[in-house]
Amino acid sequence: MRWIILALAAVLAAGGPARAADLPLFDAHIHFSHDARATLPAEEAAARLRRAGVIGALVSSSDDAGTQALLAAAPDVVVPALRPYRKRGELTSWLRDPGNIAYVEDLLGRHRYVAIGEFHVDGADADLPNVRRLVELAREHKLFLIAHSDADAVEHLFRHDPGARVLWAHAGFERPETVRDTMRRHKALWADLSFRYEVARDGSVAPGWRAVFTEFPDRFMVGTDTYTPERWKDVESHAAWARGWLATLPPDLAAAIAHGNAERLIRGSPGGR
Repeated sequence: MRWIILALAAVLAAGGPARAADLPLFDAHIHFSHDARATLPAEEAAARLRRAGVIGALVSSSDDAGTQALLAAAPDVVVPALRPYRKRGELTSWLRDPGNIAYVEDLLGRHRYVAIGEFHVDGADADLPNVRRLVELAREHKLFLIAHSDADAVEHLFRHDPGARVLWAHAGFERPETVRDTMRRHKALWADLSFRYEVARDGSVAPGWRAVFTEFPDRFMVGTDTYTPERWKDVESHAAWARGWLATLPPDLAAAIAHGNAERLIRGSPGGR
């Protein structure tokens, strides 16, 4: 993780973050898919991340060429994950198309990644052969999974592999109480907070979420979710919003959610820096 150490050293050399609002961010939910690449050069996408104070970005794309392009433009920032989608629009069809699995297996042989995902699955669909195969591939390659799923599907993923590590995209869009209960059952479950604007209203963290963050200070991380080209316009404003509510948390907890938890998760994967 030399790249992260150098980035944090630069912050400290400038006097250190006086408050949480100045913290560097690790954005755990970035996409640079084919429609974004058609209108936004990878170099400009990288520049937007840098202007937002993002020192690390967990990137997956439909197709993987976007991830590789952004990685080439910002190798000190981008941490690649492999999404099982050959193009946008395969959010449900991938579950039953063996071509998506062949696509993943081929790319795992050609590039380095820290994770497989983000992939979409809910409920008992997590028992389908394609999902089971992704879990197997993650275990074989020592990668974590990035699942856009409900709490029920999370349970299925851990039944397939009790030793799995799962990053729960959007904290499943579940209530904080459900997130708390699920994390209590699974010690290797993390969550990103992309699109969870209800976490902080009027600049302060909602009580239910504050309680979950306090109980699991090492499990949450920020994210933007640039799932459409238009979302790339929001990278800097979203970072400012995240820093605003992070500033209301105790400094150690704010730093963990801002970047520390993502760094520790990625450090456990062979493709981590």
